[in-house]
Amino acid sequence: MNYISMNVVTLLYLVASVCFIQALKGLSSPSTARLGNTFGMAGMAIAVATTIALIFKMQAEFADADRSGGGMGFPLVLLGVIVGGAIGAYAAKKVEMTKMPELVAAMHSLIGLAAVCIAVAAVSEPWAFNIAERGGALPFGNRLELFIGTFVGAVTFSGSVIAFGKLSGKYKFRLFQGAPVRFGGQHILNLIIAIAIIALGLVFCFSDAVEPAWTPFAIMTALSFVLGVLIIIPIGGADMPVVVSMLNSYSGWAAAGIGFSLNNSMLIIAGSLVGSSGAILSYIMCKAMNRSFFNVILGGFGGEAVAAASGAQEQRPVKSGSAEDAAFILQNAESVIIVPGYGLAVARAQHSVKELVDKLTAHGVNVRYAIHPVAGRMPGHMNVLLAEAEVPYDQVVEMEDINGEFGQTDVVLVLGANDVVKPAAKDPKSAIAGMPILEAYRAKSIIVNKRSMASGYAGLDNDLFYMPNTMMVFGDAKKVIESMVKAVE
Repeated sequence: MNYISMNVVTLLYLVASVCFIQALKGLSSPSTARLGNTFGMAGMAIAVATTIALIFKMQAEFADADRSGGGMGFPLVLLGVIVGGAIGAYAAKKVEMTKMPELVAAMHSLIGLAAVCIAVAAVSEPWAFNIAERGGALPFGNRLELFIGTFVGAVTFSGSVIAFGKLSGKYKFRLFQGAPVRFGGQHILNLIIAIAIIALGLVFCFSDAVEPAWTPFAIMTALSFVLGVLIIIPIGGADMPVVVSMLNSYSGWAAAGIGFSLNNSMLIIAGSLVGSSGAILSYIMCKAMNRSFFNVILGGFGGEAVAAASGAQEQRPVKSGSAEDAAFILQNAESVIIVPGYGLAVARAQHSVKELVDKLTAHGVNVRYAIHPVAGRMPGHMNVLLAEAEVPYDQVVEMEDINGEFGQTDVVLVLGANDVVKPAAKDPKSAIAGMPILEAYRAKSIIVNKRSMASGYAGLDNDLFYMPNTMMVFGDAKKVIESMVKAVE
């Protein structure tokens, strides 16, 4: 009995793939993000339903051929859907915006682990995946694909676990702490392990025996888990968002590699979409932070810049004021640009900011928001934060579109941002030289809200704070903004 033909399976997988492509396209803009999410959910629903139907078909074929195996296929899938769906729904409801990157890291780790588990199952029983006849040997091409998929999946899993720990900051275990973990000969050790993995993988691939070469495969898998840890621990917690983006790419390529092994077009297409989009996103983030893309891949990201930037900072006088002083300046301006940052997200002050902007707009002030590509903890973080407060999309402007207007702006209000507005990026001798910034320093007046004068992730003091036209307003962003709202007449 056939539950579904392979032609229908291919067609449905193609429809799901188109939905995923439309989802990525929709998520590229805040105005179409909801439609993009709808496309993504529809595509995943089609893919899951098709896979379940395909499992029924395979079970029927096993029964007709009087072959064992696959009897628990559907119950296991159903259990996975229920448990995974419940965890996903709970996480989506409870996770805070500031914790989104570590949630993404946790999800990527599961994708990598799934790729490893599928590879192990395919090597153990290739006939169950229609890769080889029962009792026959795995073809060389499938061995190579399974080796690559296992290697990338294992690195993704262990690397994502370390990234999750560094982002959360809750664990005392040394490898999970934000500070980089370095030791002598670290890069040489990574190189030796990588060479060993390749050698063992080739032994596995060129094995002609009917029984798979489990020993080299198992050692290669274990070393891949170790390598995933070693390439992430020397990276500081401040740089983890870029690493998470790169691991996102790795998880996609792992899924695509397993898709080739299983001859599953859905995995190939979806994995390639995730892999390529993650790589592009990582490149954009590196460019926005003036970092080397290849340093991210090699696991040496961020260390040199931080080391160069560390050291004692010069004590300089700053001009500070109250929230009421800031409100007076804002309501008497004609144009205001707000620069949101991670401090705003931590304080959950986006709704208060929206209320302040509404009052300023009622006074005839032209207010807009300037968004840096890496403001917050991940690209789009500030966009989503403002969307939560129902800020109109036409008030939110990207860096390249608004930088030319800072010079004609009366007041810039910086809320919890630091590195993305540092004038030091214009200094060729600075550790962050060349990093694209929001040129807030060009405005007539600048108001900066921060809890303290602490330096940002780059470890550099911010010259913007000491400029004669800058006023610092210290305190929790939400409390300060609420005081501003009350002070605006």
